[in-house]
Amino acid sequence: MVDFSKRYDVLVVGGGNAALCAAIAARREGASVLVLEAAPKFYRGGNTRHTRNMRCAHDAATETLSGPYYEDEFFDDLLRVTGGNTNEDLAKMMIHESKEMLTWIADQGVRFQPSLGGTLSLGRTNSFFLGGGRAMLNALYLTAEDLGVDIAYDAEVLSMDIENGMFLGADVKQPNGTVTVRAGALVAAAGGFEANKKWLEESWGPAARNFLIRGTRFNRGTVLKMLTGAGVDEIGDPTQCHAVAIDARAPEFDGGIITRLDCVVFGIVVNKHCERFYDEGEDVWPKRYAIWGRLVAGQPDQIAYIVFDAPSLELFMPSCFPAIKADTITELAQKLELDPAALNATVATFNAAVKPGTFDHTQLDDCRTEGLTPDKTHWARRIEKAPFYAYPVRPGITFTYLGVRVNRQSRMMMADGKPSANMFAAGEIMAGNVLGKGYAAGIGMTIGSVFGRIAGREAAGNARN
Repeated sequence: MVDFSKRYDVLVVGGGNAALCAAIAARREGASVLVLEAAPKFYRGGNTRHTRNMRCAHDAATETLSGPYYEDEFFDDLLRVTGGNTNEDLAKMMIHESKEMLTWIADQGVRFQPSLGGTLSLGRTNSFFLGGGRAMLNALYLTAEDLGVDIAYDAEVLSMDIENGMFLGADVKQPNGTVTVRAGALVAAAGGFEANKKWLEESWGPAARNFLIRGTRFNRGTVLKMLTGAGVDEIGDPTQCHAVAIDARAPEFDGGIITRLDCVVFGIVVNKHCERFYDEGEDVWPKRYAIWGRLVAGQPDQIAYIVFDAPSLELFMPSCFPAIKADTITELAQKLELDPAALNATVATFNAAVKPGTFDHTQLDDCRTEGLTPDKTHWARRIEKAPFYAYPVRPGITFTYLGVRVNRQSRMMMADGKPSANMFAAGEIMAGNVLGKGYAAGIGMTIGSVFGRIAGREAAGNARN
């Protein structure tokens, strides 16, 4: 049982990777630590439950990584996906610190494995968790508990007492009633606001009603609103987020990784009017997959369809739902409730524009189209061999980028430009400092782990002083 009457050195709000890294780091510095997880124990861990890998810089191959991934290359990848919309100082610090995380995370009981089938393009850059995100979480929770970290589930923060940038306490709803928790320092690691459809709609308009939430239903942004309402400076665009194209048949919440579709590069993507709207072969999938959620969000009724043929069926990791199959494009259109003539015309026009090349799905090949708007610049092959397949897709929101501004110590910055007295942040709630837009596979876990460790260490030192 948690003794809520006790004054803790560090209060961690959140229960995912960032929160656990912060709690463990603070406890290893000698601080007393309480973790408040709003979810029930079964659903603990936020979006970390649905992850499977982490992107870290490293200078040599390991038992589970196929080669080096130097800091400069990591930074170049980050600049490319964000279009330069990042705090370069914090980004470079994060990338440098990530080199230690593979060892540090392993020291907390997390185990890694080589990249999985269908993810070989990440085998050099990303470390895969043995057993996936749940196994990683279980290891971190076990370590935290063994170190003496107190953990409360079903513990929702209702309000915070913050005066002039200093955290004093929080009112917390838990199964036995509402209690007030006092602590010497705060680490906010409570995620974004992606599960708050009303908040999404404020920025996206009615389109947000058709969004699906890949992760936890508990990330509603309540802690973020409390902090900014108390004078913490915010950073980021409320419409920017990690949003991918996921199977339109997925549930509204918690669909996770098994609803993601990795087949965009192997076919064409059309909207409800059977029109292509973006280059499906712009770049290798792990660097560009997260643009497709926003692209689909901009289409009529926020729906699109990935269309491909038999030779591509086994080149990607499928959704948990079977692809829609037909012997002809006309039959496929009918099953998708699309205009058969329009879909046939789009496929025929695409096929006619395909130029000869050598197909290689592992790298940027020379298979392209010519004369289309937009052209497909790589992996363009004629869609002509039956059976034909399609997946309906909608925007799947993983996490939002609007958050609190932090400095190199992961300390929250106030709107007046001064650092907060004793408040720190890690994970999705501050991801906008690094991710102004765009995404590269595994970088969310990097942000959570690196800034979580820093936040926990700094919070512990702050509480002692």
